Amino acid sequence: MFEVHSLEELEAHHQEHGSLDGAVLQGLDLSEGLDRSCSLSWNGATILGGVLPTKLQTHMLDTGAVVFPKPAGLPFRPYRPYLYTLDELMEGYRPGDDSSLAETVDYRIYEFAQALREAASPSILNALYQRIHDHAIDDGVSDFLVDHPRVVAVMGGHALHRDEPTFRDVVQLGRELARSNYLVTTGGGPGAMEAANLGAWLSTHDETAIDESLELLAGAIDYRTADYLDRGYEVRNRFPNGADSLAIPTWFYGHEPTNQFASHVAKYFSNSIREDGLLALANHGVVFTPGSAGTVQEVFQDATQNHYGTFELTSPMVFLGSDFWTHILPVKPLLTKLAGDRAYAELIAFVDTPAEVLEFLATHPPVANA
Repeated sequence: MFEVHSLEELEAHHQEHGSLDGAVLQGLDLSEGLDRSCSLSWNGATILGGVLPTKLQTHMLDTGAVVFPKPAGLPFRPYRPYLYTLDELMEGYRPGDDSSLAETVDYRIYEFAQALREAASPSILNALYQRIHDHAIDDGVSDFLVDHPRVVAVMGGHALHRDEPTFRDVVQLGRELARSNYLVTTGGGPGAMEAANLGAWLSTHDETAIDESLELLAGAIDYRTADYLDRGYEVRNRFPNGADSLAIPTWFYGHEPTNQFASHVAKYFSNSIREDGLLALANHGVVFTPGSAGTVQEVFQDATQNHYGTFELTSPMVFLGSDFWTHILPVKPLLTKLAGDRAYAELIAFVDTPAEVLEFLATHPPVANA
């Protein structure tokens, strides 16, 4: 079996093999070229959603395909072949109009998810389509990471404001990570997450872009307003063609907007799958910036993966803000005690500057688990 994500891939395979036997198609519009498609063999093919004329669907079934129909009435595509972009999620937004925030694709999907969670008798099919959607996002992440093998996740609080000194530090961190050929990955929300993706985005521009961007963003720190989004769009427009980075948010916290500076967005319904996956794919390390309960949970979730060698690699855990992690939220003594003499003890660092983070990552590569 082989996956087909686009009409171009479909055509190339047909030209080479003369059939679509064994193909797996995800959400493609096959309304064009109907006569030719109806002349092909689809034996063993699996068709996941998409647009299928009745004649073609009948032919596919007659030649041995399995067809999962496109569900009606959903605000999302469960069989999507690609990750999201900001433009797709923010479709429906009108600059300067606070009321239009609730009209975006992103928010309408959030409302759908909330209604399902709160329903006394939730629809089994709607719940199933959410699971299928999240599997498609898993697949999209895997495809994306083929070209981005060095992943560093940056974790931290959503309450960090754009005008705080730590926000600038995390922007600088994201910039330097991207310029060192790491893929910056975050939880996709505001605060420290936005800062890291913003830094990666600006890495293709002169360093003065940081000052200009932060001056513009500092005037709008409430993510519930159109002004907050509009200033983000202005930064993107002033500094276009940013570097690739990945955001992995969730509609579990869908009242927060997906931050505007990730080139690719892997948004999940399931928060547990999203959190564990985000930490698991960070094969070159996780950087923890100051946060609250959610960030502390992620610290020990990552420690658990390293402690038991859950995945192929044990990767660094770097804490930016040594006083915060030693005294304000004293993770350091417990984590140090937990690691003991295990391999990941040597991969834990508490530092105070983005430059120290980069130095530690460069000198402490991930370790293969036996």
